[in-house]
Amino acid sequence: MCCAAPLTTVSAETAMASGVIFDIKEMSVNDGPGIRTTVFLKGCPLRCRWCHNPEGLSFEPEIKESGLPCLGCGLCRQPCGHEDCRPFGRCLHICPQGRLKQVGERVEASALADRIKRQADFLLANGGVTLSGGEPLAQPDFLIELERSLKPLHLALETSGQAPLPVFQAACALADLVMIDIKHMDPGQHKRWTGADNRRILANIAWLKARDIPFIVRVPLIPGVNDSQENLAATAAFLADVPALRHVELLPYNTLAGSKYASVGRTYDPGFDETRPPNIDCTPFAARGICCQVL
Repeated sequence: MCCAAPLTTVSAETAMASGVIFDIKEMSVNDGPGIRTTVFLKGCPLRCRWCHNPEGLSFEPEIKESGLPCLGCGLCRQPCGHEDCRPFGRCLHICPQGRLKQVGERVEASALADRIKRQADFLLANGGVTLSGGEPLAQPDFLIELERSLKPLHLALETSGQAPLPVFQAACALADLVMIDIKHMDPGQHKRWTGADNRRILANIAWLKARDIPFIVRVPLIPGVNDSQENLAATAAFLADVPALRHVELLPYNTLAGSKYASVGRTYDPGFDETRPPNIDCTPFAARGICCQVL
């Protein structure tokens, strides 16, 4: 798997920055206020065991296989002259079942912004644009240029917060709304379930708490992982008395999370009891005067 460039600082010169996206969802109503266009940037530094977007993990375009069963004809393994097929060593177009699709497109930030702003009048009146992933902060130069190019549209940034503070600061400064996850308050448990501790994430949120940038915290509720009363209470305590915090959103585990893994050559191995319903409780947040919603 290709790794992203090291996340240290944001380049002063980001003209003509390019990046890889894997989807653009129009008319979205679940990624910020109003009706929005959501852009999904490819690649993520975390490996959350419950991730429901496995096609967003790798930083490079890849092949997705889905649909009708494979006939085993081998046609896609034969040499072809298509330019777009060369990186994969397989023909994307010859499958009689239409099973093969490229997931991931390299685009220039300015060109992508121009594409999105064709609907600028509608988006200005009804919602805006959300930049999601994967992890958008893992492509910092591309993200920053894209944010600048999309103004004056309302911009929401959907992030895990797993990035160096300078990158986080630069991206948040250009956003009108930040939507950030808190997956676990315990650093050891966070590393166990996501592959990294929560040091950077909590430090970034601490910086955000001291600013006037509106933000929403999202907590994916995973049964037996982070849905204990102790963890919910610790999360609420960390977020208490923060004027810029709009609300907390609890997102119960999606039992369909593993359904797409095989299509991109991955195995879903969550390591927790998927059959157990998560503990859904807004009480710890209400006790701290924090508005809490269940999505």
